[in-house]
Amino acid sequence: MAASLRRPSFTTCSSPTDTDDEGVRGTCEDASICKRFAVSIGYWQDPYIQHLVRLSKERKAPEINRGYFARVHGVSQLTKAFLRKTECNCQILNLGAGMDTTFWMLKDEDLLPRKYFEIDFPMIPHPLKLQSLPDQFLLKLPSLLAFTDGHMLDSTRYAIIGADLRDIADLEEKLKKCNMSTQLPTLLIAECVLVYMTPEQSANLLKWAANSFEAAMFINYEQVNMGDRFGQIMIENLRRRQCDLAGVETCKSLESQRERLLSSGWESASAIDMMEVYSRLPRAEVIRIEALEFLDEMELLEQLMQHYCLCWATKGGSELGR
Repeated sequence: MAASLRRPSFTTCSSPTDTDDEGVRGTCEDASICKRFAVSIGYWQDPYIQHLVRLSKERKAPEINRGYFARVHGVSQLTKAFLRKTECNCQILNLGAGMDTTFWMLKDEDLLPRKYFEIDFPMIPHPLKLQSLPDQFLLKLPSLLAFTDGHMLDSTRYAIIGADLRDIADLEEKLKKCNMSTQLPTLLIAECVLVYMTPEQSANLLKWAANSFEAAMFINYEQVNMGDRFGQIMIENLRRRQCDLAGVETCKSLESQRERLLSSGWESASAIDMMEVYSRLPRAEVIRIEALEFLDEMELLEQLMQHYCLCWATKGGSELGR
């Protein structure tokens, strides 16, 4: 067990591409901070995020908190449904994982897949999770087998990989080094990831995912309905922070989101906006979270939720997405 608690030393490096992507990495930190704040006031339970993400001194708006609750709930429900249908005899690839804590939460619920992979930019400090978490949490980690370099960690059930999702050959090579299987049913999760890639780059990733596994499901959470004034304001706000939505043209509508998945080789695809997700939340949970803080304008929440969507696609077994 001592070996599994050894805290690794991770290196960093810089490159022109790293500098270009700084704005995108900033959105990863922003999302983590928003989740941390929502957890701190009781929207959902996550005992791990407090060790990974600082608590913001700035209070987040109620519509932001409710939006993150719907996002976390929606992705979690689809993930758990996939795990139960495959009886956990599967693998998960979390693309653009950042400081996500899903692996640890699934382990607490005894819902771990055969292997869980986290992939993000090499410069995202997600490997530092193992340095940030207290020892009592690390005791839950299956024995570590190898720290292959400064941007990759591999164990029997959990791998952390630093890779650029736009470089498919490098991504695939690193995944295979960590014993990714093309035979196992595979769930791929991307939350606000594809939109930062050009349509060609995201299509390449989606096609690779559809063609690499015998049975698979892809969950995508990101913007939608971006052609109206509210969407344009969102785009302008991000541009002021040197963050360009390179793939925004694929986010025109729910239909364009479905079509990109089908045209990339997926056999079935569904897409709903986050207001629809919110309307499907368990009534008891809605009552509970709406009692946490006062929301002045419901219209603002609706506008925000109508500009994000949850999409999922399957191949080799449409029942995986039900």
